[in-house]
Amino acid sequence: QVQLVESGGGLVQTGGSLRLSCAASGRAFSSYTMAWFRQAPGKEREFVAGIRWFGISTYYADSVKGRFTISRDNAKNTLYLQMNSLQPEDTAVYYCAAEPRYYGSYDDRGSYRYWGQGTQVTVSS
Repeated sequence: QVQLVESGGGLVQTGGSLRLSCAASGRAFSSYTMAWFRQAPGKEREFVAGIRWFGISTYYADSVKGRFTISRDNAKNTLYLQMNSLQPEDTAVYYCAAEPRYYGSYDDRGSYRYWGQGTQVTVSS
């Protein structure tokens, strides 16, 4: 069983930055493909960014490419999402997700078994 706990959300002005963290339980974190998803009110949960368990391969949604950076620290069992140049349309609850040794599509929401509870990001205009 894997437990994921997100933190780092908050209220920020347009153009500002935030760094989200996702702390994972368990000793096998280094073998998990990890991802960030987000869900805005009235919308479906959408993919934001993903990173393979070996940490080299990353993938981003077009809407965040060049502004967001996903990274992981396997020694700390922690996933990060650095978000720069935030826009009001980035407002959402952000969730981290994990799946052990997953080689499929990063953005396949149904393939991730483990999810955090989410952290709210609000970008004011």
